[in-house]
Amino acid sequence: MTEELEELAARAAAGDQTVLPQLLQAIRPQVQRRVAKFLPYREDAEEAVQDTLLQVANKVHTFKGTGSFAGWVTIVATNQARQTYRSLKRRSVEQSAEVLPEAVDPRTTSVIAGSRLDLLEALEALESSHPQLVQPLVLRDLGALSYAEIADELDVPLGTVKARIHQARRAVAERLTVR
Repeated sequence: MTEELEELAARAAAGDQTVLPQLLQAIRPQVQRRVAKFLPYREDAEEAVQDTLLQVANKVHTFKGTGSFAGWVTIVATNQARQTYRSLKRRSVEQSAEVLPEAVDPRTTSVIAGSRLDLLEALEALESSHPQLVQPLVLRDLGALSYAEIADELDVPLGTVKARIHQARRAVAERLTVR
């Protein structure tokens, strides 16, 4: 499947629009797994999945083939999941002025709207102080890419990737234990 996926991706990146539906269908399960690590509420995750697939369709021409397509999709999916989280958080703040119902039904209420997700908050804080540390950490610990794949995708030396992940883990752990 990986070789087939890489071939579809190469054709789509080269401008063959006929393979795009097949490519998007093939990557959907991977995208769903990636965004679910950020957004546990199914409807929030589905919003991020749809946005990710749209981004892939619109930006597949930027895939250069230097790394794996799966790695490229992981980057797009994790960035989109974090963007969806920010959007949901912003919407929650904007709606907080409205009167909330006395009893909230957890089956219909977003996790984002109902409570704070500590890991995403820690990543947001880390990004504001050390933005270069976030992407390697996300790709390794949530995207499950190898150190070498991350180095290739980010075009930085392997030692730099390892150091950034170590620093990011320490910063995130400190933030999570403070709470």
